[in-house]
Amino acid sequence: MADLLLILAALATLAAFVMAAWRFIKGPRATDRVVGFDVLTIVSITGIVLAALITGREIYLDVALVYALLSFLGVIVAARYLEGGEK
Repeated sequence: MADLLLILAALATLAAFVMAAWRFIKGPRATDRVVGFDVLTIVSITGIVLAALITGREIYLDVALVYALLSFLGVIVAARYLEGGEK
């Protein structure tokens, strides 16, 4: 039963990745691309956590945490750039 739930979670993550990649590539505005990038990073973090659960390696959770922090900083930088920088 747990394996089935992990497979369903992986499929849902894959579907979310495809939809977010479409938004990131298609745009049409820069803000849409930033939101698509943010969703892609969140979905990637979900994939890393799923990999940690499937393989039983807890070190992947640390990788996911560091990736989440770097992703957050990247989105903040992009938002500041789109806002017009410091005023």
